[in-house]
Amino acid sequence: MNIKEQVIAIIAEQAMLEPSDIKMENTLEDIGIDSLGLVESIFAIEEAFDIAVPFNANEPSASDFDISSVGAIVDAVTKLRAEQGK
Repeated sequence: MNIKEQVIAIIAEQAMLEPSDIKMENTLEDIGIDSLGLVESIFAIEEAFDIAVPFNANEPSASDFDISSVGAIVDAVTKLRAEQGK
């Protein structure tokens, strides 16, 4: 499973959808993930990829971790893995 597939699987699980229902251009709001679901998704991503996500749940917009769409999250995870030598 590549990074994209793994991130989509994590997000789909949080949204209680099938991975095939998740599109790269979807926002988390589009698929029904609220702020709690977002935090749980971040934790699951950190665990799955063994990375530290620079995300502040109190100030999501102040974070370097782009959560604007599913595609942006995939790109951010890919970048973090490279930066953290994973």
